[in-house]
Amino acid sequence: MAEADLQLASDEPVYYYQDDRDPKCPFAPPPGLRALNDKAPVSRSRIWDGSTPWLVTGHAAQRAILSDPRVSSDDKRAGFPYPNAAMAENAPHHPLTIFNADGADHTRIRRMMTRPFTRPRMEALRPEIQRFTDELIDKMLAGPKPVDLVTALSLPLPSLMICALLGVPYDDHEFFQKHASLATRSDKTGEDDRAAGEALGGYLAQLIQVKMETPAEDVLSDFAARVEAGDLTLPEATLLAMILLIAGHETSATMITLGTGLLMDNPEQLRLLRETDDPKIVTNAVDEILRYLSVATFGQRRIASEDFEFEGVDIKAGDGVIVPLPAGNWDPEAFPDPERLDLTRKATHHHAFGWGIHQCLGQQLARIELQVVFGTLYRRVPTLRLAVDRDELRFRPADALAFGVSELPVTW
Repeated sequence: MAEADLQLASDEPVYYYQDDRDPKCPFAPPPGLRALNDKAPVSRSRIWDGSTPWLVTGHAAQRAILSDPRVSSDDKRAGFPYPNAAMAENAPHHPLTIFNADGADHTRIRRMMTRPFTRPRMEALRPEIQRFTDELIDKMLAGPKPVDLVTALSLPLPSLMICALLGVPYDDHEFFQKHASLATRSDKTGEDDRAAGEALGGYLAQLIQVKMETPAEDVLSDFAARVEAGDLTLPEATLLAMILLIAGHETSATMITLGTGLLMDNPEQLRLLRETDDPKIVTNAVDEILRYLSVATFGQRRIASEDFEFEGVDIKAGDGVIVPLPAGNWDPEAFPDPERLDLTRKATHHHAFGWGIHQCLGQQLARIELQVVFGTLYRRVPTLRLAVDRDELRFRPADALAFGVSELPVTW
């Protein structure tokens, strides 16, 4: 949508939320989102079902709305802005989870999931992440080239780590990756969604029951103990495990792949990572890459639970609210010259992991995985480059759960 078509925040829809990214600048957010934020931080949008939720694009406004108790995550409320038809169809059957709970319910569920993901526990995993990364790179270098970075490194590393953390056998990775991929596809049907959930749920429920008999030092054993203590039901524990299993590898794999593509598009910035062994530089670079890419394209979905005024607009009870994180991360008020990738930029205030009480639980694990990969791959393979023209890369559609590419052919 051209900038001239955009209007100031009002009750009239001005933007179709699932606009595509610019093929000439595929790593940037859709240009319409950026132009919209130039006009106002909050505007009406139109989504796939014809409904017109509010779109919150400004960085400061996103922080405010995601911290506001007057908006709810309850996806059973009439008017909730579902990302697609499959999720709308199955929403009445969704149990209470960390994603759709508010207030005390959310606190109770999140508390049960927080213990394994504390910063000290995640830092303790860094040597193992480094070992897995080096082993995968060794295997990649010993094999034929070109190679698809997705299958060689991006997908195996986070899958290995989330399996080790949860206590899921990595030998089953093809099974759970297949169903996790189906669950996150933008073109899935309601039947697809249910089938993927049933397959993964049955598999994880069986594992949790095994952990009741033979516990280990892993998350599923912790969930099993909570089931036996009556803190969780088996279906609740199964659903929590499913959320962690899917979220624990899908987005990290996407970031490794897309981040590598972005760096190859910015050779001067790539040189900084290739030539440094300073962990502080790598840590800073990872936050800037997270800021720049912001792969979670669905946006944070909410619904107003009461009437209130926000950023000059009147939001009514039952109005849907969408918070597109890439737009906030490219807000020039928060990040001057946002279209420039600058690995020395202080970007820790980005929203790649969301904001507020629903901020990503596994962000520390994701950060460490990215720090290890981006701090290792380009130093160990200094001549790494795309094996195809960038125009040949197949980017996921705008309405995919996570923006990315299906494969990244590389050589050296």
